[in-house]
Amino acid sequence: MRQEGNEAARTAERVARESYGRLVAFLAARTRDVASAEDALAEAFATALRTWPGEGVPDNPDAWLLTVARRRQTDALRRRATRQAGEEHLMMMADEIEAAAEMPDEIPDRRLALMFACAHPAIERGMRAPLILQTILGLTAIDIASAFLIPPATMGQRLVRAKTRIRDAGIPFGVPGKEELPERLDAVLEAIYAAYSKGWADIGDAASAQLTDEAIWLGRLVVALLPDEPEAKGALALMLYTEARRAARRTASGTYVPLEQQDTTLWDDSQIALAEDLLHAANAQGPSGRYQIEAAIQSAHVARLTRGQPTWPVVVALYGHLLALSASPVVALNRAMALAEVEGPAAALAATDPLAADKRMRTYQPYWAARAHLLAETNHRGEAREALTLAIGLATDAAVRQYLHERLDALSDG
Repeated sequence: MRQEGNEAARTAERVARESYGRLVAFLAARTRDVASAEDALAEAFATALRTWPGEGVPDNPDAWLLTVARRRQTDALRRRATRQAGEEHLMMMADEIEAAAEMPDEIPDRRLALMFACAHPAIERGMRAPLILQTILGLTAIDIASAFLIPPATMGQRLVRAKTRIRDAGIPFGVPGKEELPERLDAVLEAIYAAYSKGWADIGDAASAQLTDEAIWLGRLVVALLPDEPEAKGALALMLYTEARRAARRTASGTYVPLEQQDTTLWDDSQIALAEDLLHAANAQGPSGRYQIEAAIQSAHVARLTRGQPTWPVVVALYGHLLALSASPVVALNRAMALAEVEGPAAALAATDPLAADKRMRTYQPYWAARAHLLAETNHRGEAREALTLAIGLATDAAVRQYLHERLDALSDG
C-alpha cells in the first residue's frame, strides 16, 4: 500500500508540474474566476492522493483531475449563482468541460489567453507578471515574492485582489488587439522570464528543470503566435543563450563554475545559433527593448569567451541603456561588475555604493557576493569578509555556498 501511495503521489506531482497551468486556464476560461479554478483543481489533487493509492492511477490522470475539478467548480458556482440567471450557463460550461475531460489530448490549451487576461490594464501593473506566475505555473506567493523583492504576505494579498479583479471585471480571455498588445505583452514576457530565472537558479531540482523547459516552451509559443513582436524574440533568445550554458555551470562533482571560468566546449552551439538568429531578427524589426538588450549582453559574452573579442566596453554600454529603461538596482549592480573589467574595481565599488540605500538589496544575495569581490580587490579585506558572510547566509544553492566559503577561506588565509 505504501508503494502504491508513493506511486500516486509521484503521478500527482508529475501531472501538477506538466498540466497545472493548462487545467487552470481551461477551468477559468468560461467563469473568469481564477481563484475558484485553482481551488477546484487543488481539491481534485487532494482527492487523487486519497483515492489513487487504493483504486489505482487512472489511464488519463489529466482527464480524471479535470472531471473532479469540474464537479467541484460547478457545485461552487451553483451555490453562488442565482438559478434564473446562472443555470443555463452552468449546464453549458459543465457539458463543455465534461466533453473535454473525456478527450484529454484535445483539451484546448488556453494558457496564453489566461496570461493575457492576467496582463489586462485593469490589473495593477506590478501584479500582472506575478499573477501569471501563480496561475500558469503554480508558483507560491513566497517564491514569487523573492523574485520580485516583495514581502511574501504583501504578495499574497495582492495576488488575491488581482484574481478577484479578473472575476468582478469580467476580463476576457484572449490575445488583445494591436492597440493593447505592447503593454500587455511586457507583463507576459516578464512572467515567462521570471519563471525561467527561478528554474535556472534552482539547479539540480527536477521541478526547476521542468520550470525552465516550460518557460522556454511558452516563449516559443509567444514568438509563434506573435511573429512581428521583436521583444518576444529577444526574450526567447535570452533564455536560449542562458540555457546553452547549462552543462558548464557545474563540474562533474557538482562544484559551481562562474561564467568566466566555464568550459565553452560544453556549451550547446545549436541553442546559441538559434539565439543569435532570433536576436538578429528582433533587431531588424524595430527599436531595442529590455529583452533584446539583455540578449545582446549574452551575445557579447559569447563573442568574448568563444572568439576572444574584447566586448566588456560593449557590455557596460548595453547595461547603461538597460538601466535607463528599467532603473533596476539589479541592472545597476550588473553594470558595476562589468565596469570593473573596464575601469577597475575601485570605480565599480563606487558605482555600487548608492545601492546600499535600497532596502531590497539587503536580502539580495548577488549584491553581497559582488560587494565582497570588489572589496577584496580594493584591499578592504575585513569588509569583504563581512559581505561574504552575508552572501553565504543568503545563498540557497549548496554549490554556490561552497564556492563562497572557499573565497572566504582564501581571504582569511591571505
